[in-house]
Amino acid sequence: MPFAFSAAVFGLMGSAGLLTAAWTTVPLSPVVTGAGVAVAAAVSGGVRWKRTWHRAWFRWAYLAAFLVVGVLVGAVEVPALVTTVVGVPVLLGLVFQCLVQNDENRQTAGCR
Repeated sequence: MPFAFSAAVFGLMGSAGLLTAAWTTVPLSPVVTGAGVAVAAAVSGGVRWKRTWHRAWFRWAYLAAFLVVGVLVGAVEVPALVTTVVGVPVLLGLVFQCLVQNDENRQTAGCR
């Protein structure tokens, strides 16, 4: 989840930079990575874990590792075209997933 969220945000930043011709590179911001970790932490409580210790060890260790890597690569500049090509399809996939999930919830609610 943090990868998808961060890629979608970087894709939006890259496409905005290309459309406005304001910049040609996008910095890999630790703020965006932190927001991705926050979204993943909020969603990870709903994940069905096979064992209870998985929730404690894998959930938090994975998010902490992603945050540390995000801070370490915070100064790296990526071409805006690359972030757009990678991020926009991820964004469209996330929007499609939300629409499908919303439709499934609506159909399930109608069966009651």
